[in-house]
Amino acid sequence: MAAATRPFSLFRNASAKIAALPMILTALGVFVGGTIWTIVYSFTDSRLLPSTNFVGFSQYARLFDTPRWSVSIYNLAVYGSLLLVFSFVVGFLLAALMDQKIRFESTFRTIYLYPFALSFIVTGLIWQWILDPGLGLPKLMRDLGFEQFDLALLGNPDTVLFALVMAGLWQSTGFVMVLMLAGLRGIDNEIWKAARVDGIPAWKTYLFIIVPMMKGVFITTLVIVASGIVRLYDLVVAMTQGGPGFASEVPAKYVYDFMFQRANLGQGLAASTVMLVTVFIILVPWALFVFREKKP
Repeated sequence: MAAATRPFSLFRNASAKIAALPMILTALGVFVGGTIWTIVYSFTDSRLLPSTNFVGFSQYARLFDTPRWSVSIYNLAVYGSLLLVFSFVVGFLLAALMDQKIRFESTFRTIYLYPFALSFIVTGLIWQWILDPGLGLPKLMRDLGFEQFDLALLGNPDTVLFALVMAGLWQSTGFVMVLMLAGLRGIDNEIWKAARVDGIPAWKTYLFIIVPMMKGVFITTLVIVASGIVRLYDLVVAMTQGGPGFASEVPAKYVYDFMFQRANLGQGLAASTVMLVTVFIILVPWALFVFREKKP
């Protein structure tokens, strides 16, 4: 019976499949083809133009011996850790407050989500102005009489990453809140009623019952936010240009500089391949989790 229905299912919605064929071929050519090209030429000594002179893992050895790359990895790890922790905590708390059916919920939700609609370039420029000692918040505080107020985060190598985290949180927390709120709205009300009947405090209900039930939402949110962290580039360019010095350098900017400014294509492709592997390390466990959850 199954064998008899297989040809029928193969040609089901044939017109839609044929219409989607150009998009599928384009995706395979651009994304899969581009990925293969990147990996292959990362093993060459390509400079301004691609070269077929293979040098093995020399580009990768140079990459991990370069202090600038090590600094960029460290910066990304610090930025990513802080952004993940605070965006999840603040986002979940905001979602829990929104889930109380407060008045003007749609208005507050729009306000919190609005920064996510802005590009990172716009966000970076906004926060560059806010933190500018001569124009933004520091000047405002001094004009109000707080003469000793100092918020020179962008010009200090020890604090510039915290400025980036503040800008990243401002943009991403609303998005995390919306995902968490969707997960909370999917919880059956009977669970809350049972918890109240048993006299369980609200914070314990959230911590020991609701959060474990939202495991899928947390993992999906983690993958989306973490993938964006790995690709961090435009926020850094808009706010700091990687400075002062290389204090706010990130891998994506390293790739851009070596490929388009230093004419070192092989080194840039090696760095982008490392970033690609990092993204796969994030995505593959998530895909396995999703497919395993859907499997009957």
